[in-house]
Amino acid sequence: MTMAERVAELTRIRQDVLDGVPAATEAQHAKGKLTARERIDLLLDEGSFHEVEQLRRHRATGFGLEHKRP
Repeated sequence: MTMAERVAELTRIRQDVLDGVPAATEAQHAKGKLTARERIDLLLDEGSFHEVEQLRRHRATGFGLEHKRP
């Protein structure tokens, strides 16, 4: 994989993370709740929060966690 391909892949993954999972977002909204990112956006000034390791994935197993990608 070339460097340009890897950068494109990471850019796509980052956008997927920022977009979230539509079903999960809808489920939160159906409960009358905001998503974590929506709450952060309301709480903090624009540009004052810098998320780190947003591409990180957990390695937990049990209770079906290995099948989820938070």
